[in-house]
Amino acid sequence: MEFLGDLVAWFLDSENWTGPAGIPNRTWEHVQISVVATAAAAAIALPPALWLGHKKRGGFLAVATVNIGRAIPSFAIIALFLPISIRLGLGLGFWPTLLALFALALPPIFTNTYTGVRDVDPSLVEAGRGMGMTDGDVLRKIEAPMASPVILAALRVSAVQVVATAPLAALVAWGGLGRYIVDGFAVQDNIRVLAGGILVAALSIATEVVLGAVEKRVVPSGLTTTEDVVRGAHG
Repeated sequence: MEFLGDLVAWFLDSENWTGPAGIPNRTWEHVQISVVATAAAAAIALPPALWLGHKKRGGFLAVATVNIGRAIPSFAIIALFLPISIRLGLGLGFWPTLLALFALALPPIFTNTYTGVRDVDPSLVEAGRGMGMTDGDVLRKIEAPMASPVILAALRVSAVQVVATAPLAALVAWGGLGRYIVDGFAVQDNIRVLAGGILVAALSIATEVVLGAVEKRVVPSGLTTTEDVVRGAHG
């Protein structure tokens, strides 16, 4: 009970809510690097994955290449690019961590997008072509909307993974909520370590909930038959 009381007292301490080391600023730093990493991964992964899925070719090689990012631990990527970042004058923390989080987010976005577009019902594609649609029209108006649940799910999963992994940034002098964990370990302050873990878990859950709600609002509804999809695309 004493430990729990100390934890509550830590969260109620006004000093932990103000200044550069306060919870709001640390949360913003955490969100900032997570959003940039996920957005960069989506910007790089989506165009080729959509096109390869549409063409139904080159997927095995592309997916195998991208999945290399899953085989390398995020901290190893940070350690690898830290000296490069320093040599290029980019400094500590942000850029090495950003690259590691980018590599983490890229594979699921690419793989799910490619698979989602590739597996769209061929009858829908043929119906669209029969109505005079170009390749771009078919991809934009039929395949992408039909694959959107899979694509958005991949974006959501990637974002949650990135948020949960971003505390590693604190190991290379970046901020974020991981600072509470790393600094707490450094001074053997278990309350601060646990508080940091709770904050990271809370932000991860919030990311899941918010993106899940966005997913439900964005995914097209009512397109349940071939006729419905083609009519909606052509209209």
